[in-house]
Amino acid sequence: MSRILNPGVVVHATALELVHEPLPAGQVVAGAATTAWVELGPYAGTEIGVWEMTPGAATDVEIDEVFVVLIGRARVEFTEPGFPTIELAAGDVMRLSAGMRTIWTVTETLRKISIA
Repeated sequence: MSRILNPGVVVHATALELVHEPLPAGQVVAGAATTAWVELGPYAGTEIGVWEMTPGAATDVEIDEVFVVLIGRARVEFTEPGFPTIELAAGDVMRLSAGMRTIWTVTETLRKISIA
């Protein structure tokens, strides 16, 4: 989706309408989750956007990212490295490193602002 964040413009991240797509079959662990992404715009060489996943479970290989959860709930299991499983909810801030392997189990549609 196109870039929508411009200087002096207010965007309410929880009200954005996102276009969802099914996850690739090889990533699906359980359910029929879909994901959506909208780029808000680049800033100082980073990509800033809003990502959303509906309920279900899927594997992922992470990129370098910091995110803030806006709405929803999820559990993130780390398969590599073997970090403890974490629970995410609105207001949580997290950093991921490139190459981490995870399983995301979303129980309430999760929307986050991502800086990568």
